[in-house]
Amino acid sequence: MPQTILIVDDEKAIRKALTEILNFEGFTVEEAADGEEAIKKIKDNTYDCILCDIKMPKKDGLEVLQVAREEKPDTPFIVISGHGNIETAVEAVKKGAYDYISKPPDLNRLLITIRNAMDKKSLVAETRQLKKRISRGFEMIGESEPMLKIKETIEKVAPTDARVLVTGENGVGKELVARKIHELSNRAHAPLIEVNCAAIPSELIESELFGHEKGSFTSAIKQLIGKFEQAIGGTLFLDEIGDMSHDAQAKMLRALQEGKITRVGGEKEIKVDVRVVAATNKDLLQEVEAKRFRLDLYHRLGVILIHVPSLNDRRDDIPALIMHFLKDIAEEYKQPVKEIDDAAIKALQAYNWTGNIRELRNVVERLTILSDKKITKKDVESYIIMK
Repeated sequence: MPQTILIVDDEKAIRKALTEILNFEGFTVEEAADGEEAIKKIKDNTYDCILCDIKMPKKDGLEVLQVAREEKPDTPFIVISGHGNIETAVEAVKKGAYDYISKPPDLNRLLITIRNAMDKKSLVAETRQLKKRISRGFEMIGESEPMLKIKETIEKVAPTDARVLVTGENGVGKELVARKIHELSNRAHAPLIEVNCAAIPSELIESELFGHEKGSFTSAIKQLIGKFEQAIGGTLFLDEIGDMSHDAQAKMLRALQEGKITRVGGEKEIKVDVRVVAATNKDLLQEVEAKRFRLDLYHRLGVILIHVPSLNDRRDDIPALIMHFLKDIAEEYKQPVKEIDDAAIKALQAYNWTGNIRELRNVVERLTILSDKKITKKDVESYIIMK
């Protein structure tokens, strides 16, 4: 589909020349002879780019720009300026115009500017869509009593800097709790840095968390900035904290007590303003009794305790989760949302969800792919093993 450009200029000869050039380049072009006509067209239509003169009767280019920014903020706006209006053109850029082109326009520069502006628009749209998909993937779905209690706790805790320990089985959504705490905190503008303590070998966990200096050990061929430093001003999420080695626990305790770290092989102390949220699927008090986890570290991490129940303990949320996943999967596959009948939902509610929400999402995706137009109870019985 051809991209459409609106040319706004009170000089007919300029409009005609630009229209011919842009038509030749494959664009569809609409014209407006003054600011008022341009404003009406902008309100009534959607354009891929707007080229607008500064000095015009009725409404000038800055007034058109203001309306365009209000009505169609994502549409790139390029100012066409006479030599005497350069200062005004610069002002337009400060107010949101993508760029300005001097009269008479250099055709090569004009075309490059238009294409760059459109590319930027596409990137912004793609980024927004990606962020939307990511945020959808991290929504906390459910209105059951346990979930309402968790949400209430998060709202109270998030604005503070209190450390939070999130517990629960694998797949229940502990990461979602950490993300929500960060999102609602005063640190939301800064990064959320995640570390899976179970996925990092014990001999490397200290380097991963605190960084290392070049030459501090055999494979340290360059300096490494650790996760603590990366999270300065933001939140550090330590997943599977119960799998951290004793040596790393000791250094972690010092970092939490003093707000300082030292890189492996280094001597300089580095201040780290970091909020720590930890998560585990283990009973840390049992780990303390077994002398696998430090009691003092447990108390440092667990200022606020949030337990996320298993999916089997919040079956009332399953219908809402199913509908959320159906929409999410349909958007991912660019297909219509698949329907599901009540009997199928009840069958899924009766299932023993040992893998919790992660397993439910996989099952809904499987049913979406393998079932016909509507997911039925028979599909559920055919494509998942009932327990």
